[in-house]
Amino acid sequence: MRNYFFQQVKEAQRNLSLLKEDFFSSIEKAVKLSVNALKDGGILYFIGNGGSAADAQHWTGELVGRFMLEREPLRAVALTTNTSILTALINDYPLEYMFARQLRSLARNNDVLLAISTSGNSPNIIYAIEEARKLKCHVIGFTGSTGGKMAKLCDVLIKAPSNKTPRIQEIHLLAGHIFCGAIERELFGDH
Repeated sequence: MRNYFFQQVKEAQRNLSLLKEDFFSSIEKAVKLSVNALKDGGILYFIGNGGSAADAQHWTGELVGRFMLEREPLRAVALTTNTSILTALINDYPLEYMFARQLRSLARNNDVLLAISTSGNSPNIIYAIEEARKLKCHVIGFTGSTGGKMAKLCDVLIKAPSNKTPRIQEIHLLAGHIFCGAIERELFGDH
């Protein structure tokens, strides 16, 4: 069993060693888009399925609460959390529209959608991105190494250098923490 543990750690370390300049450049672009939207009164909307839904909620919590700095709350919403809305939408519409419909009711020009999908191909995520484009929102995607269908639809794509879901999610967690910390520093300094 210990061999399995060490194998998993080595695989995670190898994945971290594959992070290159384009990964950090993408996060920097995502931070700039998000900071500009927040300064203009915009809102950051987060979506994802399964573990990615948990990431969406986690990062929203870091921004509305605090990450590393005691500061004013930031305008961020996870569209994965309202079970009454989600179950009503799934009951009344095809599953693919569960996030798109929420965006249509809330999002406005210059808001930002942060879409998390390890495959980059989740239909409900793709529909939401398409809806965000119609609403003239910026779109930041978090995916695995290929980017999937999201690759052509996002303003910024942050790709984990793996095609294995656990490794992708580990990199997404790191990217999300860097993203939240950089937004705090940009808006409030690095006290």
